[in-house]
Amino acid sequence: MKLFDVYPLNDITIVRGEGSYVWDDKGQQYLDFYGGHAVISIGHTHPHYVHRINDQLGQIGFYSNSIIIPQQQLLADKLGEVSGKGDYQLFLCNSGAEANENAMKLASFHTGRKKIIAFSGAFHGRTSLAVAATDNPSIVAPVNATENIVFLPFNNVATLESYFAAHGNEVAGVIVEGIQGVGGIVVAEEDFLKAIGRLCDEYGAVYIADSVQCGYGRSGKFFSHDIAGVSADIYTMAKGMGNGFPIGGIIVAPHIKPKYGMLGTTFGGNHLACAAAIAVLEVLANDKLLDNAAAMGRYLQEELKKISELQNVRGRGLMIGFDVPQQYTGLRKNLLNTHYIFTGEAKPNVIRLLPALNITHKEADTLLNAIRAEIKSMKEQQAVLQNN
Repeated sequence: MKLFDVYPLNDITIVRGEGSYVWDDKGQQYLDFYGGHAVISIGHTHPHYVHRINDQLGQIGFYSNSIIIPQQQLLADKLGEVSGKGDYQLFLCNSGAEANENAMKLASFHTGRKKIIAFSGAFHGRTSLAVAATDNPSIVAPVNATENIVFLPFNNVATLESYFAAHGNEVAGVIVEGIQGVGGIVVAEEDFLKAIGRLCDEYGAVYIADSVQCGYGRSGKFFSHDIAGVSADIYTMAKGMGNGFPIGGIIVAPHIKPKYGMLGTTFGGNHLACAAAIAVLEVLANDKLLDNAAAMGRYLQEELKKISELQNVRGRGLMIGFDVPQQYTGLRKNLLNTHYIFTGEAKPNVIRLLPALNITHKEADTLLNAIRAEIKSMKEQQAVLQNN
């Protein structure tokens, strides 16, 4: 049987990881500034994380949500403590797409309305409603298309206010990333997030803070939306939540009431997933990784801005992007193949940096030196070609 060929693959087989490094089957070491797409939050095979999962696996790995799973409450308590949202309610699932799907569904249940506002450049997942709210028509199948999703321009308060003035009583919720990831590391402005909060309160809609990629400390705040000082009604989570173990979730403000059968999942909140997520929160808190993400993010941005060939360096914490001019379009590929450094991308010309939150100055300097060396090499090659 063949694999269904939907991923363009690098010809690399990773067999081991430790901290911010991974190794392939030939023994080559790579520095990981991609984190498996912002998933690796506390480093590969962190000892405390491995211990937590192994210990849980030795007891029980899975049973369904038809019984009490104490690890779920332990996770909820720790999440409330670390995030500062202790009065919220936790529902667990398996992925970011599921988290966003459930959040929008819950907004509709709560309000009795159908319309969801999303924004240009948004990516919210690939399940039915999540992909309909994603601004990429090429991945929206005909069966996913719905008139219930309305796209408005990102960071545009005036257009948002106008839409609410005309249709506010139809809006179930607004879903917004605090920092757009797939959209190219575009930071939501504070005034924009405050406007969303104000308009949702005024019209009885639900403010959904998509924190799947930009949450869990990556921005230097637990939720990147916190920068605006406005509390969302629902926060969605996944990626860094389990450091590679599949888990997702939503936390729900206390005024939104649950009822039996409203949401459900087979695997969500299983014993192993909760053990992984508890370990992540313990390491985030004990090692002060939010502070490290903020400090290392500032350092990286400051140094990247000194590299004049790079354009529009932006982001928060360890969610950083920059534009690569046309003459250096091979930069990301060469960082991987020549310098053995993984980075992310966003079309058409953005390099994304999404390392573990415990990245060190030494590892940051390794990346920075590789970028400088590669740009110098490319400029020299271009000069030779011009002279010839």
